[in-house]
Amino acid sequence: MHFAERNRLKILAAGPGLARWEAAAIHTALKLAAIVVLLLIFARSAQSHAQTVLYNFTGGSDGGWPEGGLTMDGAGNLYGTTYYGGTNDAGTVFELSPNGSGGWTETVLYNFTGGASGGYPVSGLIMDGLGNLYGVTWIYGEQYGATPGTFELSPSANGWTEQVLWGTGSSSGLTMNAAGDVFGLGWDDSVFELSPNGSGGWNGAVICFLAGHLRISYGGSYGPLVLDQAGNVYGTSYGQGKSEGTVYELSPAENGSWTQTVLHSFAASKDGVNPYGGITFDWAGNIYGTTDGGGEFGDGTVFELTAPVGTGSYKEKVLWSFNGTDGSVPSGNLILDSAGRLYGTAYKGGTSGEGVVFEVATQEEKTTTAITSSPNPSSAGQMVTFSATVASGAGAPPDGETVTFEHGVKVLGTGTLSGGTATFAISTLAVGTTPVKAVYGGDAKFAASTSKVVEQVVQSAGE
Repeated sequence: MHFAERNRLKILAAGPGLARWEAAAIHTALKLAAIVVLLLIFARSAQSHAQTVLYNFTGGSDGGWPEGGLTMDGAGNLYGTTYYGGTNDAGTVFELSPNGSGGWTETVLYNFTGGASGGYPVSGLIMDGLGNLYGVTWIYGEQYGATPGTFELSPSANGWTEQVLWGTGSSSGLTMNAAGDVFGLGWDDSVFELSPNGSGGWNGAVICFLAGHLRISYGGSYGPLVLDQAGNVYGTSYGQGKSEGTVYELSPAENGSWTQTVLHSFAASKDGVNPYGGITFDWAGNIYGTTDGGGEFGDGTVFELTAPVGTGSYKEKVLWSFNGTDGSVPSGNLILDSAGRLYGTAYKGGTSGEGVVFEVATQEEKTTTAITSSPNPSSAGQMVTFSATVASGAGAPPDGETVTFEHGVKVLGTGTLSGGTATFAISTLAVGTTPVKAVYGGDAKFAASTSKVVEQVVQSAGE
């Protein structure tokens, strides 16, 4: 939830009964507004990368308005939060798991109550080595007011157990170091640390306050900070005044101060404006993130900042522009898997206007194409069916795409993919041996590939 919506809820939260009723009314009004926006969306033009909606939230028991980013476990399952929805309409923690057929299944792991367990989670999640999840709720424990706090969810045989850790006054994402300590930013520009106390609980403390020039220079961010091995800190700032937001680096200096460097300033709406979440790096030092506005359709972007060569500067490339039907207002940080796929959430948009979980490819998926023929050998004039199967690590390409069957440079015919397989039948092959190959042309997500040849033997009548 963004500035205006949060400020409104902060006022309403002073009275429990009235707050819940009015917050629900605001939620309904904004939901209707989002649906109206969807009706006005233009058809999408071609984009250079591929985006897939993995899940559309409904705003009901499955949750709605996923504001924070995601985390992924070793099995490829995704975990995140929704601000609204669930059994108490106070938000959820959810898991998305691959269903084995190219789709994803959502499971709500925890429903916030809005009372003692807190409510309205605003950040993404982090996961420790034991599978515990940590995040931030807008409402903290029994204090029914706009006082954010951190929580821990621990898996058990009977479900998930929540522990409210500390009232942080923060709605930014969290970061965990190798020792298991949790760090975040407070509303008062404090940097806090939560450390395990050895007895199953946590000790919380403010370890420092950001210097004034850091608070003034940057308009605020709700994504987690990123630390590199040299101790540099990276983040994003939301635009204010004439600025449309930045990606920045803070480097520790010898005198205890910090040197701030703007790595990229967002200036043109078509390139995205207002980066709301944090950033992520790939192995080559390229930076990925989201903007919650701008882009080709005004609904936000996924961007890449290509790492500079020598003394050069970062160069921005828009990987995807959201148009509402595929999500709108992406607010959380992205995560990157080993295959170069980015995963994130869009706060609004989708089929119900309640937000989506999405995937964007940073590079084309490699494919393989295999060909078979039947019968082989065949008789002159007999119908021969060629079958091509196209596969990749991300599953089969979309149904309806074309595979071409070729003999040398001659095109014999084409087939349409369905479930990863395309077929073509012909009865006019000449007597003898005809080598035939299958060619998949690729698309924005899947790379082209060509099969090995199959030697089709055609025998004359009587053989």
